[in-house]
Amino acid sequence: MPLLIGTSGWQYRHWKGGFYPASMPQSAWLAHYAAGFDTVELNNSFYRLPQASAFDAWRDRLPQGFVMAVKASRYLTHVKRLREPDDPVRLLIERASHLEDRLGPVLLQLPPNLGQELDLLDATLRAFPAGVQVAVEFRHTSWFSDDCRRLLERHRSAMCIADGGAVDSPLWRTAEWGYIRFHRGNASPESCYGSAALRTWAGKIAETWRPDETVYAYFNNDLHGCAPRDARVLASAARRVGLAPSRVPGRGQTPLTT
Repeated sequence: MPLLIGTSGWQYRHWKGGFYPASMPQSAWLAHYAAGFDTVELNNSFYRLPQASAFDAWRDRLPQGFVMAVKASRYLTHVKRLREPDDPVRLLIERASHLEDRLGPVLLQLPPNLGQELDLLDATLRAFPAGVQVAVEFRHTSWFSDDCRRLLERHRSAMCIADGGAVDSPLWRTAEWGYIRFHRGNASPESCYGSAALRTWAGKIAETWRPDETVYAYFNNDLHGCAPRDARVLASAARRVGLAPSRVPGRGQTPLTT
């Protein structure tokens, strides 16, 4: 099973002197990241949707085969709250499509105070062009219903499996691909995952998705540089259960910052 492992974002100043050499300018961070990873989740698009020129620049700086997942703007999910989705989705896809073959799934992270509104979610998923993979991260437990699961299955959209976030989601396979976000572990330093927990997760992934299905896994626990370190640990655990993880930096390339 292809398992694409990366982090939720790469532009973290507190990684300088740890994951990024202290002397490295910020302009070189993405190239440094892409030298060790095959995928990343673009997070700053949630706060402000980048211009097409930014996606052009990222495409040109990323190697062949690299995949960038894109988090949808909060204007769609938090301001409009999934109402009138056509224009926000159109603008998102117009700009993100400049990534061309580097474009991966789109993530919709819903606000924690948005309860189940199946009609709104249905209309939003319909607004995306055919062929665009969409994952949905629910942060209100009312969404964890059979009706919601069937809706995702009809759209072939993945329920984002979130660990350590606002709510822990059920482990549902709703599409021929998967999407997992690791928000916070319980090990030391703060926010890191322990190796036992990641071994357990590797087993769950192997049991939930079929051998020919792709799963995206992103670590959002950036504090202390836990995310790149935990990505390496998950990759090692995945290989032991027969999965095929993507490239991750080696042990000497993922020091923890303090």
